[in-house]
Amino acid sequence: MATRKQIILPIVVLGLGVGALVGISALKKPPEEKPALDSTPLVSVEVIEYQPMTFSVSSYGVVQPKYNTDLVSQVNGEITYLSDTFVKGGFVKAGEILAKIDASDYESDLLDAQASIASAQASLVQERANAKVAEKEWAEISNGTPTALSLRKPQLAQEIARLKSAEAGLHRAERNLERTIIRAPYDSLVSSREVGLGSYVSKGSPIGGLLSTDVAEVRLPLADKEIQYLDSKGLNATVALVGSFAGNKQVWQGKIVRSEGVVDSKSRMTYLVAEVIDPYGLKSDQRELRFGTYVTANINGANAGEVAIVPRHLIVNGQVAIMDNEQKLRYKDVTMLRQEGSKVVISEGLEDGMQLITSALDYPVEGMKLALPADKLLQKEPQTDSESQTELAMGDEE
Repeated sequence: MATRKQIILPIVVLGLGVGALVGISALKKPPEEKPALDSTPLVSVEVIEYQPMTFSVSSYGVVQPKYNTDLVSQVNGEITYLSDTFVKGGFVKAGEILAKIDASDYESDLLDAQASIASAQASLVQERANAKVAEKEWAEISNGTPTALSLRKPQLAQEIARLKSAEAGLHRAERNLERTIIRAPYDSLVSSREVGLGSYVSKGSPIGGLLSTDVAEVRLPLADKEIQYLDSKGLNATVALVGSFAGNKQVWQGKIVRSEGVVDSKSRMTYLVAEVIDPYGLKSDQRELRFGTYVTANINGANAGEVAIVPRHLIVNGQVAIMDNEQKLRYKDVTMLRQEGSKVVISEGLEDGMQLITSALDYPVEGMKLALPADKLLQKEPQTDSESQTELAMGDEE
C-alpha cells in the first residue's frame, strides 16, 4: 500500500509543471496587428503637351549633273590644239576653246564656196539683162503673144536657183570651218577626254565628256503614302541634303523642282527631283557638293497644326490609357495622323495637361483606382530624430 509521501510527491510535481507553463505563457507578448495591405496599382505618367508641328519626309539619292554632254567631232581632221583646262577634273567656262582640228581643207572649201557665189551672182545679173532685152523686143512686135521661154523666164529662174545653191554651199563651208573649233557649251566639269594632240578624228569620233556645274540634281524616291504629308505633292518644297565631304558632315539646301510623274515598276516608288544651284561653289561661297555624292534628304512638308507626340506602344486599338483628376483609369480614343519610328503624331482625342499612363498594368479595368509612387511615399513618413528622443524620454519617466 502506497505511503502518503508517494501520493503527494507526484501531485506537487504536476502542480509545479502547470504553474511553470502558465508563467511562461504569461511572459509571451500578444501578436502585433499588421496594417492593412494597400493594393492600389502604382503607375508612372507623362503629361500631354500639344505643340505646333510641320511634317517632314525623308529620302536619299545620288548627286548628278543636270546636263551631261558627250562631245563628238563633226568634221574630219587632225587635232592641232588642246586647252590646258581640257583634262579630266578641269573646270571650263561656256564658250571656252577646248580643242582645234586642222582647218586648212575647210578654209579652201570656204574659198570655193565664195567663188561659186560670185560666179552665180554674175550669171544672174547677165540673165536679168537678157530678160529685159527680150521683153523690150517683144513689146515692139504688135501681132503675137510672147511665151515664157521667149521672155527667158526659165533661164532667169535657173540662175536664181544656182545662186541659192551657191549660198547654201557657202553656209556649209562656213559651218564646217566653225566645227574645227571645239568649244564648251556651258560652264562645266570635264569628265573625260578621248583625244590627244596629233590624233586624227572623223565625223562621230568621241572627243570628251562635260558635266554642267550650274545646277545639280538629286532623284529622291518616295513611297506613295509619304506624298500625303507634302504640300502640292512636294513641288517647290525646300529640302536639306546631308552628306559627307572631307570626312565631315555637311548640309546643302535644295528645292524640289518636279516629279518624274510615274511609279517605278521595280521599286514602286515615285521620284521627286531636287535641284542645288552652283554645287561646286564656283559662283558663291557654298560648300562643294561633288557629283556622285550619296546624300540623305529631309523634305519640308505640310503644316500639321497643334499635335501631341506619344510612344507607339501605348496605343492599343486606337486608345490610350490616362489617369484622370480623381486618379482613376480612363481610356481615350485618339486620332493618329502619322507614325514616325517609335512615336505617333496625335491630332485629336487628348487635351493639354492630361496624364498619359506610360507603365504597364497587369489587370486594367476602367475606373480602377491608381496611385503614383510619390503618393505611396507620403502615406507614411519616417520619424525624425527629435520624435524618437521624445518617445524614449517618456518611456524612462514611466
